[in-house]
Amino acid sequence: MKKIAGKKSVNVKPVLSAYDDETKWDNRELGDDEKYVVSASKDAESLIEDSLGLQMVSMRLQKELIEELKFIAKYRGVGYQPIVRDVLQRFARSEILTIMHEVQQTKAAKKAIKENRACA
Repeated sequence: MKKIAGKKSVNVKPVLSAYDDETKWDNRELGDDEKYVVSASKDAESLIEDSLGLQMVSMRLQKELIEELKFIAKYRGVGYQPIVRDVLQRFARSEILTIMHEVQQTKAAKKAIKENRACA
């Protein structure tokens, strides 16, 4: 049973205890075989999403873009949804840094103008 921040307890099987040979995971003997796949219960899924801070969103993307993302994901050995999350996260961080830089430049420019007026 696991309980996180006021959430109800749910049964979460300790997967690694049954398959604790790391070499089998590393060489994809276990991770690539569907016979080792177990669907999570709705409670466990909710617990995982909450603990990772995930929220379901729905958006429409061009089919070609989805195919390109799936190609990249397959090449990288991951699903395409984590690739989409990564792309969006990278963009958001970059954009925030750009905005912070612009704000800093604007403040510096305003300060310089104010100082020039005081000297004149």
